[in-house]
Amino acid sequence: MMGPTNDRFKGRALACVMGSMNLLRPIGMTGVRCAAVARAGAPTMHSRFTDATIRCEDFSGDTEALVQALIAFGSAQPEPPVLFFEEDTQLLLVSRHRDRLAQTFRFVIGDAGLVEDLVDKSRFQALAERLGLPVPATRLLRPATGQEVACDLRFPLIVKPATRDESWNAIGMAGKAIQVDSPAELRALWPRLAATGQDLLAQELIPGPESRIESYHVYVDADGAIAGDFTGRKIRTHPQTYGHTTALTITDEGDVAALGRSLAARLNLRGVAKFDFKRGPDGRLHLLEINPRFNLWHLPGALAGVNLPALVYADLVGLSRPATGRARPGVCWCHPLNDAAAAQAAGLPLRRWLTWMLACEAKSTMAWDDPMPTLSILLRGAG
Repeated sequence: MMGPTNDRFKGRALACVMGSMNLLRPIGMTGVRCAAVARAGAPTMHSRFTDATIRCEDFSGDTEALVQALIAFGSAQPEPPVLFFEEDTQLLLVSRHRDRLAQTFRFVIGDAGLVEDLVDKSRFQALAERLGLPVPATRLLRPATGQEVACDLRFPLIVKPATRDESWNAIGMAGKAIQVDSPAELRALWPRLAATGQDLLAQELIPGPESRIESYHVYVDADGAIAGDFTGRKIRTHPQTYGHTTALTITDEGDVAALGRSLAARLNLRGVAKFDFKRGPDGRLHLLEINPRFNLWHLPGALAGVNLPALVYADLVGLSRPATGRARPGVCWCHPLNDAAAAQAAGLPLRRWLTWMLACEAKSTMAWDDPMPTLSILLRGAG
């Protein structure tokens, strides 16, 4: 499915995209030509929407080298490219070097202090307490410092790293967090947690599966007005608990949108953001995190009629915004390979899952009108 196009964007400034096909595609399908900033062999480098590439093997490594490469690329363009970023490391790179990058790029991003507060989960907890945000009860754990095992929260808890890095995977944690059901279990887990070498957060568990996690997605313009927004819900994750999203759907939940808009105003947010909530058994929404960056939801959102990256691009290059109404609920996205594993773990019959997957409007990387990103993965695997 190609999705809505807008020929007014053709021939305009390049979009410089640090991210996956889930971000590059909603930009490219509007007619904007893209420059992919990615690791060697990344699918985005093979997309028909990609006119130029900038190699980067480690976004969290030699930051200065990447900043210089971006500035050199941007300076060589006839007009400043529009910069997009999908991961936390890319968000922080743009935020921390915003003054230098702004000399050759156009981009939208939140206030520097707010970005740091939202990315670092311990700082986010302090912000939530200061502003009275509706987060579950949370405590900071510092096992690496020799802190004794102690937590005054009600069990069960979830424990997760304060910042995302590889140390969590290195101790054998498959998901984004781990559930701890008792003080004894926390004591037994403490040595492994200390091995991460970082601060952790313990949070009272909101009962229910990952499909109870709903989200609000928004672009707030420079004047503080909401240019576009939509809501969504997870369908499956892998692993099943605290895993990464493998299937999702666009929704039209009024209470999610209302709470998201209220929080965006309270934070004086600018740019794009995703607010993650978990709906408790009583229907109440609990705020889990806020990510002030572009993300994979922007592809199904665009196919549902709200293309947030296209709205950002239009504002930054001085064009009228594409027509945008309410997102069409029911548009689904999946990562076929990972979702096959998630569906199997959930006990979903293969034939039923295949029928659903084939009818899914958005698939990560896969598209009939842009086959080379998928073929590049298959060829790399065969090699």
